[in-house]
Amino acid sequence: MEAADQFNQKKSVSQQIDFYKIFRVFLSRWYWIAGCVLIALVLAKVNLMFTPPVYQTGASLKLEDSNPAVSTGGSMPMQNYNYTDKIQAESFTIRSNEVILNAINTLNYKISYYVKGRIRTTELYPTVPFVIEIIKQDSVNFGRSHYEIAAVDEKHFALSIADQKGSKTTYAYGQEIKQGNMVFKIKDHISPGSIYQFKFNTKEDFVGRAMGGLFIGEAARFTNVMSLSQTDANPVFAADILNAIMKEYVSYDVIQRRRSARQTVEFIDNQLGFIDQEAGKAGSTLANYKSANKMMDMGSASSMTVGKLTDLEKQKSELQLKQLGIKQLQEQVDNNRSKIEIGVDLDGEIAAGLSTFVGQLNTLLANRELKLNQFNADSQPVKLVEQQILNVKNSIRSAIKGMLERNLQTIKYIDNQLNGVNQSISGIPVKEQKFVKLQTNFEVNNKVRSYLSEKKLEAEMNAAAIVPGASIVNPAYPSFYPISPNDNKVYTTYIMFGLAAGFGLILLVRFLNPFIYDKEMVEGLTNTPIIGVIRQFPDYIDQDNRQALSIAKPKSVFAESVRSVRTNLSFLASHKQSKVICITSEISGEGKSFVTVNLAGTMALIEKKVILIAADLRRSRLHKAFGVDNKKGLSSLLSGQHQLSDVLIHDELHHIDFIPSGPVPPNPSELLHTAAMKNLLKELEKDYDYVLVDTAPVGLVSDAIPLIRNSDVNLFVIRSGVSKQRAANIPERLSREYGLNNMAIVLNAFGDDALYANYYTTDYSRGGGNSTYYYSDYSGYAGSGYYDDENRKWWMFWKKK
Repeated sequence: MEAADQFNQKKSVSQQIDFYKIFRVFLSRWYWIAGCVLIALVLAKVNLMFTPPVYQTGASLKLEDSNPAVSTGGSMPMQNYNYTDKIQAESFTIRSNEVILNAINTLNYKISYYVKGRIRTTELYPTVPFVIEIIKQDSVNFGRSHYEIAAVDEKHFALSIADQKGSKTTYAYGQEIKQGNMVFKIKDHISPGSIYQFKFNTKEDFVGRAMGGLFIGEAARFTNVMSLSQTDANPVFAADILNAIMKEYVSYDVIQRRRSARQTVEFIDNQLGFIDQEAGKAGSTLANYKSANKMMDMGSASSMTVGKLTDLEKQKSELQLKQLGIKQLQEQVDNNRSKIEIGVDLDGEIAAGLSTFVGQLNTLLANRELKLNQFNADSQPVKLVEQQILNVKNSIRSAIKGMLERNLQTIKYIDNQLNGVNQSISGIPVKEQKFVKLQTNFEVNNKVRSYLSEKKLEAEMNAAAIVPGASIVNPAYPSFYPISPNDNKVYTTYIMFGLAAGFGLILLVRFLNPFIYDKEMVEGLTNTPIIGVIRQFPDYIDQDNRQALSIAKPKSVFAESVRSVRTNLSFLASHKQSKVICITSEISGEGKSFVTVNLAGTMALIEKKVILIAADLRRSRLHKAFGVDNKKGLSSLLSGQHQLSDVLIHDELHHIDFIPSGPVPPNPSELLHTAAMKNLLKELEKDYDYVLVDTAPVGLVSDAIPLIRNSDVNLFVIRSGVSKQRAANIPERLSREYGLNNMAIVLNAFGDDALYANYYTTDYSRGGGNSTYYYSDYSGYAGSGYYDDENRKWWMFWKKK
């Protein structure tokens, strides 16, 4: 009764994560991980073979703070820049199409040469393996395909378009070739055994290549040194294009810096042309007037008046010229130009008052272009820059307004002075008044002309004195050490992916696995006790189970695991002298007949009277294990066709009695439900210690239900690696539905495959559940010396068998 009561104790087992088991899961398929890593290394090698290397070269430019100026009134004011903003602003100039195109124009860009290898095609720049003479070429519309060329003999070569098969044509050296709106000829002999390709280009074809690999930044914080780098698949091209870009930028910067001086000179030339005409007219008019009126000179008072008038008119003319320069700057601001320049500024007053604001505005305008390449026009960073631009423009407009107002007030003041002088002239004779006016006009024109000539000379000297705003500190040199791909980094990355793939494959197989493999998985799925774990049979099992019946290796781990189940069976229904044991499973192929035969054999070895009944009336094969036919058996006994003595078979070799299933009846389930079956079991209990009943699978048919209900012990067989996880719930469901308390589980064919093992370990000290019976799965006992079929590890070669 105690054993029966223990069946009702269904406490949940306590399971804890066993990290050693997790380690063994991955160790069991180390060759999967090694294979994935090996495949990853092969892929890494292929990737490195097909990926062209990328090279990088660097250079540096120093931005000058200011330019020297030649001026009679002093030097041009220094402009204070934030170097970071200035470098950022100048980077747009360096990356402009004009600078890039001018740089490309200095290179040998018209024809690109390549050599075709077994894996990839490599550019030969700057090497020219053979000379191509272009005779005629459309400047825009011409073929940009890759032409493939190879030597045929000493006088001929084969030419084809690389992407088109069957287009190969043989030409003679020096023969004119018409291809793609072009006429050209090959002058040099081509090396035999090599396959070359070439391509015709325009400057525009290299713009994307040059700009795509160009990077510009600060060499260090708070310095005026600009760091430039160029990446390209050709190290020589990278160095050449970077040097060309820097040289063109320096030249471009000089041209731009001289533009203001040229504008001033052009403005002065226009004004001088007008002043020369006016001065000539004034001189002629004055000479004629003096000749007609016989006037040689004027008095001292008149001379003073002429001096005052001349000075005031000269000042007014200078203010009017300044007014023109201020209005030009105002128009640039109002027209939203991408770059603001101070044009006409004869005295440097405009630059002194507005140069800081103009520099800030140009930097912000360049910053806006950069933001527009990164964000939408309505994004917050762009709006923030535009607000800053608006604030600086408002400051410039306010400064311009103030300068215009001061200029107008000064002009108004001079006009008042001129009116006062003109009134003082009215007191002298009329002839002398006219003479004074003509003399004043003549002297004003001469002084303005002298002033403009002086400013023109000053502007020309300033233009000549302008030096580049940047100088090359370090030119670029070819670097033949690739920065990409990095072999170590590629191999490391692929190894990591290989390891991840190996571990992921193991986890995926476990995740997709629906089968039961070890006792911990069974314990986690059901509260039904496990009575034992039968190890996998060491040899091949034939369909008749004959070698299993003979128990050919009594000292094997397998035989010991069967004896463990036999021992635990003695504690089930221990109050009964004779026990009826029903053995079933969910589906066929899980080893219930195999377990039945081996249990019967081990029980017979301890001199127990055992009878084995083949109660699977549909597909029983137990008769083959005993080497008898199946013409009569349980089905014919229950149907009244034969007596017990007629169907009972005595196996003298193994000391086991056996009743075969007999012919397949039309009503197997009904026969097992009859009173004859119950009476048969009661009758056999009197003569045998163990009555083992091999039944049909309960997951497929209901034939086994009456036998299960009338048995003292019910064993449910779960086969490792065959039974699905749902099978573990069937014993508990049967116990609940039929009020049974004698169900137990036998885990069959356990192979100790760590891949599918549960990573939990059952702690029997903290829970009941399946801890009623002691059993072992006999894992980890290799090398103990107790078993004949020990699976000796390769590293134990030194141990004697």
